[in-house]
Amino acid sequence: MVKRLVLLFFLFASGIVISEKILAQHILGALSVGMNLTQVDGDVFYGYNKIGLNVGPQVIIPFGKNKKWSVSMELLYSQKGSYHSGATDSTNYRLTLDYAEIPLLVHFTDKKLISGGVGFSYGQVINYKETKNNFYDSLFRYQTGLSNNEYSVIGDVQIRLWSKLWAGVRYQYSMKSNRTVLVTNRNTMPRTAYTRYQYNNVITIRLTWVFNQEKIEKQPPKANNNQE
Repeated sequence: MVKRLVLLFFLFASGIVISEKILAQHILGALSVGMNLTQVDGDVFYGYNKIGLNVGPQVIIPFGKNKKWSVSMELLYSQKGSYHSGATDSTNYRLTLDYAEIPLLVHFTDKKLISGGVGFSYGQVINYKETKNNFYDSLFRYQTGLSNNEYSVIGDVQIRLWSKLWAGVRYQYSMKSNRTVLVTNRNTMPRTAYTRYQYNNVITIRLTWVFNQEKIEKQPPKANNNQE
């Protein structure tokens, strides 16, 4: 799986280089680097406490009047999961989910300075690790195995900082549950159990460099027509 991911990155990056040389006026190449703040809804822990990488190349195709609209496709390495730090080491919990993701988004860009977009993403788990202890084993009983595939919706906002550098914030949420867990409520007598469906809940903060994007032309100062 790791070899396939490396090959996909190589092919994708090669496509960006070719697009810059052959179709520089029609297709843009970009590279994004940032971090995910994540939680898993349905694991009874709250807070975006799990931090992970979000990195990968993308291609952008502008279209429409004045090229204000664009469609983009990315190939990302994205780390998600959940983390809870208890009062002691015995109550710590960590879930690490590493994905290879392919987001597809449509953006509208205003005045070449701010951009908003929506889209979908397909992801495949390439690494999984869960660290818990007997305390959590008594609370959780998984009814289904972890799904290797993820389908999610995305909302994205970007602001142009300088030249070809953009800063963005992205929100992403799973469209279907990753797995089902039976949770035991230890605060009731007799103890009761209920079913929870787990979903990835992700906020991403990142920087994006668009290699062959045209620069913003400076507007000439307005002439002063006031006469003395």
